[in-house]
Formats: sequence, structure tokens, C-alpha cells
Amino acid sequence: MPNPSVPSPSPADKPASPEDSITNSSFPAHSTDESCLEDSLDDLDATLEFYRGLPGRRRKAAVVLIAIWGSTVALHLVSWGMWFVWGLATLFGIQMARMVLAVPRSRTPSLSTTDPESLPFVSLLVAAKNEEAVISSLVQTLCQIDYPTQRYEVWVVDDHSTDRTPQVLDRLQQDYPQLRVLRRSADATGGKSGALNQVVSLAQGDVLAVFDADAHVPHDLLQRVIPLFDNACVGAVQVRKAIAQAGLRMRSSNLWIRGQATEMALDSYLQQQRISIRGISELRGNGQFVRRTALQQCGGWNEETITDDLDLTLRLHLARWDIDFLLIPPVGEEGVTRVGNLWHQRNRWAEGGYQRYLDYWRLLARNRMGTGKTLDMMTFFFMQYLVPQAMVPDFLMAIARSRLPLLTPITTITFSVACLGMYVGLRRIQYAQMKTMPGAIANPRWRTVIQAIQGNLYMLHWVLVISTMALRIAIRPKRLKWVKTTHHGSDDSWLNLPDPLKPSK
Repeated sequence: MPNPSVPSPSPADKPASPEDSITNSSFPAHSTDESCLEDSLDDLDATLEFYRGLPGRRRKAAVVLIAIWGSTVALHLVSWGMWFVWGLATLFGIQMARMVLAVPRSRTPSLSTTDPESLPFVSLLVAAKNEEAVISSLVQTLCQIDYPTQRYEVWVVDDHSTDRTPQVLDRLQQDYPQLRVLRRSADATGGKSGALNQVVSLAQGDVLAVFDADAHVPHDLLQRVIPLFDNACVGAVQVRKAIAQAGLRMRSSNLWIRGQATEMALDSYLQQQRISIRGISELRGNGQFVRRTALQQCGGWNEETITDDLDLTLRLHLARWDIDFLLIPPVGEEGVTRVGNLWHQRNRWAEGGYQRYLDYWRLLARNRMGTGKTLDMMTFFFMQYLVPQAMVPDFLMAIARSRLPLLTPITTITFSVACLGMYVGLRRIQYAQMKTMPGAIANPRWRTVIQAIQGNLYMLHWVLVISTMALRIAIRPKRLKWVKTTHHGSDDSWLNLPDPLKPSK
């Protein structure tokens, strides 16, 4: 018998807060003698601390923006400004050198047991809104994944879709008994975070996996990810994301697809290197796995943010959990093919990433994550968010005073690390694919060098994205809303359903 769809809970049935919607799990949690749990917050205190910093984002953004512009202009006007920048660049360069010279762990995890009952139960979660073009392919893949059938379930949250997504899901439930569907009402709030918080009370998994509707999930993904949770300090695992249109060799005729593929290679490089120096790894939304007990301690997904993954990243680290990273196999996703879509997507990512520092600055200032993680986090906050904002007044002052920009030493380090990271990231992925994927080959070195240079030029758009985003949120109030990226999929994902907009004959 197919599983019936689950209607959206009535207000009386809904949990009062995200953390109330997460039940206790039988999956072994951290033992109390683990060093990673020292000084961790209890569940209630953690939630209170996390939500304390959410108000006043616009005011805080304005203060930071004024401080950046004011200090940058001041450095141009004082005689020792260049010496100060060189000192800052030296400290920044030392930290970057530590990261670049670190040797990441080399491993190919796999399940060490053949007893299905000893494996953790896994809930595969998908929040979908108007995803008729791609949802069928994803559901079929998830329902046939290489993991004992009795040890996992698939949940799709239909967030009041107005296209043919509901009909597609109804048809799929007839074929896949492990598929469960939660229908959200039109007045449901919280966006993707709200959808995930709503379904997590119904899901039974010890480990919760989150996928976007356009995800391309490898057949053996659970076989590779679940062993990483054997480490009691690991609260979450992020699988490397790959751009589906670029293929194994990460090449495409579309300029934006090539740029995104190289950008993902840089991200994988930075994730591995930061873990190697006991810094932080970050969640990327699609292909993220979270331990239920860790999510409970963090109070669930934050419904007051537009990037639930980046927000949860900081919460997990503040609660003294680690996030691991899996290079191979990757989870594929559709890259955006038009500059307008890219601009809106990157603005959302930038705002959500910046927002978390404004929200949790008190906990960061208290060194809740530990010295190593705090140093790593603040280094990347400086590189990703502060420097791009400072480049605008620095450039204007350089023109006014007919001199080179003061931040040249710092930006040179930043772009050099990005270019090196792209090259090494691309080569590392290619060699890993050759070992695990039949037919995969590495590009010639010269082609990889060209890819890295092109990717570095592509990444310059982030300077404009960050600087305009910081100005916008400091001036204009922001209404939280879930803005989805349009996915196109392929023609075979429609299941030959009749078009409800056309009259029947």
C-alpha cells in the first residue's frame, strides 16, 4: 500500500519552537568524556543565546559599514596607514600560509558492517516548491539508493506548490512505499527552514539529510557519508557540490557554468584545508547531513534567516560540534545559466552569510568555538566580507590622492590564494575521480591553469555582490522570504502527466 500524504499539521499540533519538534534519537550521541563537548551549551541555553542576537540587523550592518569606510579613509590620511596595512597583511598572510601548507586527510570511507540493524536510521528530506521539472528524478534516485531499505525513509515537503508537483508526487507514492509527502498550507511560514522544522517531527532518522529538488545523488552516497558519523565529535557532514551541466571534466560552453564549476572546486579546496588546521567546515544546503542530537542542541533550523545552511554552520560550531567534508562522490546540482539569476542567487548567499556574523557576534567574541575555529572564522570574515567592502572607499581615495590602493598587499594575497586553491582543487577532484569513477580522466595541467585563471576572473563578481549587499542591508529593511532558484530538469521527469491548464478532450 502506498503511504498517504501527510497534511500540514494544524496550529494546535505544531511545536511551539523548532527545538520542540525534534525527538530524541537512539543513534549513539557524543559520550560525555569527549573533548569536543567541553563547555558546550545545554539545549535551552543554546537556543536562548542563538536567538538573542537576531534583532537590529540593519542597525548593526550600518555600524559595520560606517566603521569600514571611516577606517579606510582614515588610513589614507595618516602617515602610518601603509605600515598598518602591511602589518595586517603579514598576519593575514601567515594564516593563509598555514592553511595552504596543511595536508588534508586522505580517505575513502565506507560502511564497516553488513548488519543492517546496526546502521543508523537516515531520513532523506527534500523541501520542494513548484519543482515539477526535477522532483521525479530525485525521488526515484533516493528511493533506490544503496542502503538497507528498512534503515531509511524519504520525505518530500510540498510547500504549497501551484504547478504539477503534487500530481507528480502522488504518482511516485504508488511506486515507492518509502516515500512520504507532507503538504504545507498556503499560510505556512519560515520558508525552507520552516518546511524542514515541520517535517523533522515526523521523520524518524538519527541522521537527517537535506537535498535540493534538483540534486543529482550518487547511488552509494550513504555508504560514504554515514561512516563519518562514527566520529563522536561530528555533528554534520557536507558533501562536495558539483555543477551538473559541467560534467566530470568541469567544462561547458556556458561561461557562467564554467565559472560555477571552478568556484565549487575552490570551495572544496578551502573546506579541506580549513579542516586540516582545525578550522571550520561549512554546510552548503544541498547534500548536507546533520546528526539529530546536534540539530536539537542548536534549536532546529533558523526561520529568521534566508540561508539556513550557513546559519546552522555557525550554530553547530558554537555548540562545539565539528562539520566534516566528503570530496567523493559529489552531489550534483543545476548551475544557473543567466547573469541575472546568478546575481540574485549570489546576493542571497552573501546576505545570509554576512547576516550570521551580525546575529552571533556576542558568542563569537566570547570564543565559544575555541581559538582555532574562531581565528579561522574571523580570517575568512575579513577576507570574504570586510575587504570587499573596504575596496570601494580604498579605490575612491586612491583616485583622489593619485596613489595605489592601500589594500593592494591584502587583495594580492587573497587573489593568489584563490587562484592556487582553484588549481589544486580542480586537480584534486580530477585525481579522486580517476580512482573511483570509471572513464574519468584528468585535464592537461595547462588547461587546469587556464581554468583557474578564468575562475579567478569570474570570482571578481563577488566584490560587487558583497559591497552592494552590505550597503543595501544597512539602509533598506529586509523582508525574509524564500526565493527559489528555477530548475529546468529534463523531459523524462514529467511522468507523462496531463497538463492541468489544458482542457481535457
